Amino acid sequence: MNNSNLNLFGSKSRLIYFSIFLCGLMSACSNQAWKAFDYPYEVELTPPAPDYSQKKYWAALPYKEDPSDLVPDPSLQVAEDPQVDVFFVHPTTFWEKPEGPNFWNGSVDDAELNATTDNSTIKHQASVFNGSCKVYAPRYRQAHIRSYFTENKLEAKQAFDLAYSDVEDAFQYYLEHYNQGRPFIVASHSQGTTHSGRLLLEHVDGQTIQNRLVAAYLIGMQVPVDTFKYIPHCKSENDTGCFMSWRTYKKGYYPPEHKDGIACTNPLCWTTEEDAYIEPAANKGGVLWKFDGLKKNLAGGQIHEGMLWIDKPKFFGNFLYNTKNYHAGDFNIFYMNIRENVQQRINAFWK
Repeated sequence: MNNSNLNLFGSKSRLIYFSIFLCGLMSACSNQAWKAFDYPYEVELTPPAPDYSQKKYWAALPYKEDPSDLVPDPSLQVAEDPQVDVFFVHPTTFWEKPEGPNFWNGSVDDAELNATTDNSTIKHQASVFNGSCKVYAPRYRQAHIRSYFTENKLEAKQAFDLAYSDVEDAFQYYLEHYNQGRPFIVASHSQGTTHSGRLLLEHVDGQTIQNRLVAAYLIGMQVPVDTFKYIPHCKSENDTGCFMSWRTYKKGYYPPEHKDGIACTNPLCWTTEEDAYIEPAANKGGVLWKFDGLKKNLAGGQIHEGMLWIDKPKFFGNFLYNTKNYHAGDFNIFYMNIRENVQQRINAFWK
């Protein structure tokens, strides 16, 4: 994992961040490491709320240059005037020991935190959608990563609720000022999925707006199959108005929080069939940290008991990559498969 030239998930400056993801968010690391950072949640110390009428509070917008406009290979085209939007909710990038009063939620005015967000998830994940969609990705007062592990559940809930309130406000602003009645996709990873799942449940599921939902890519968290009453689990590559989800692990690994009834789609074939192994040749191209090309045939995989089990990814230096939790690569490993599937579902939606 320390190869600096071809690393799936990070250079030295991001290594700790992705190691935390891989080690803790969906895996067996205990919360002991975070207990030292358990501070009382003080409402008066929360960062100021974003004003979504200002472009600076969006990590990605079609109307400004940002990392979601990038592509890892010059053969890929960015759509000039796409007729579908994606509302993308980024994962946790607030992971360092807080300095100052903002112990639980990150500030949307923190330039360093915003740069971390832009140069990681916006570039490597949100850009997946730029071949078919206008990309909208709000900044929000994300909960610190320790919120997932702390024993202070009440404080953690307050942190997540504050983060969600921003995502909710951003979605409402997007609908009122940007969407103009267009079809849309909701996409997210990790903490973003924590919020986007709730967003869909409260504002889309069973409501008129659901008719405009092309699909939801709710990646990197346990999303029960029965989360929604009216939004079904996608079963094939052309299903629309549905949601899909997966969490990626090395074949044979069982995470300690594993539960039954969790939705899982195999992005190598877009079905939900259990234990149907798909060969690495079906992987159309993943991206590594340098974002400098597509790495085909990275790994084959199968669904097993609600998890996406894959082979150890094949890239130069992978003998140093020994984790069994591929959470940080939920998007990266399947970059081209997702990119092409977005267009497939949009085509199916128009039909």
